[in-house]
Amino acid sequence: MDKLFRIGDFCFRLLFPENLPFPSNFLLFETKQGLPEYSYQLCITDKIPQLAGKVIAVRSDIVVYQTSLGESRLLGIKGKNTFYACYQEISEGQAEVLLSMHEISGLHIDPVFSSMFALERHMIKRDSLILHCAYTVYKGKAILFSAPSGTGKSTQAELWKQYRGSRIVNGDRALLRKIDGVWSACGWPVCGSSDICESEDTPLYTIVMLRQGETNYIERLSPIQAFTQLYAQTTINQWNPAFVQRAMELIEDLIGQVPVYQLTCNMTEDAVKCLEQAIFPEANTVEDDIEP
Repeated sequence: MDKLFRIGDFCFRLLFPENLPFPSNFLLFETKQGLPEYSYQLCITDKIPQLAGKVIAVRSDIVVYQTSLGESRLLGIKGKNTFYACYQEISEGQAEVLLSMHEISGLHIDPVFSSMFALERHMIKRDSLILHCAYTVYKGKAILFSAPSGTGKSTQAELWKQYRGSRIVNGDRALLRKIDGVWSACGWPVCGSSDICESEDTPLYTIVMLRQGETNYIERLSPIQAFTQLYAQTTINQWNPAFVQRAMELIEDLIGQVPVYQLTCNMTEDAVKCLEQAIFPEANTVEDDIEP
C-alpha cells in the first residue's frame, strides 16, 4: 500500500504491506496533497539482520550505526532483549524499514511505530524541535507545560481545561517550528498516556517548566536557565554533533522570542491563577479597573 503523510513541513511517503497496523494518531497526519520529499519502504521479515557500519550509540532500546549512506538503527523496547525493527538509509531520499514478523502486534503503540522513521533527523534539517510537553491552546495561543515525566504536565493542562476552558492538543509532545517567522507549536503523532493527539499549528505564546511544590510560585527564567531546562526536554541525537549544534542554535533563537517560566505548583486552581497573573497581566489590570 502507499500513503502520504505530513508532519510539520516534512512530507513523506510510506510504502507498506497491506496487513500492517497503524496507530490511529499517526493516521491523523495522513494527507492527500503535496509532493513527498522522502520515502520509506516497509517490509516484514522473519529475522532482523545484523548491520554493518560503525556503532556510534548504544542504548537499551536502540543501536545506531554510521554508514556511508547515513544512519542505520536497530530498534527495540526497553526491557526486551529483541529488536522489532531495522531502519536503514539507502539513499539521500529513501530509507528501508525491516519489521520483525514476531513483533507486528506491538506496532499500534505510538512511540514504537513512530520510532521506525527517525523523524527527528528530518525535523532538525527543517529547523524544527520536538519538545516533551503538554500542548494546550488558550484564546488562540499555545501554552506548553514541560517537565520530566511524572512532574504534572498533564495535570496542569487539565487544570487549565477545567478552570479556563483551554483545549489540549497533545498531552506529551509538540513539534516547535517557525511559521512565517513566528515560533509555533505543531501536532506530533505521539501523545503518551494522555491519549490526546491532534494535528494542529498554533502560535507559541509561552513555555512553562514545571516543578512540584506545596505552594504556587512563578518566575521567568533567565536565558541560561531556560536553555538548560529546554535542552533537557528536547529530543536530540547526542551522537550527531551537527544535530546537537543546530538544536542548540534553535533553542537559543526560541528563548529569544518566547518567554520561558518556571512554575512551582500544586494541583489546585491556585496554580492556574498564579500562572495566569504572570503571563496575562492585562487580565489582572482589567479586573482591577472594574473593582469598586
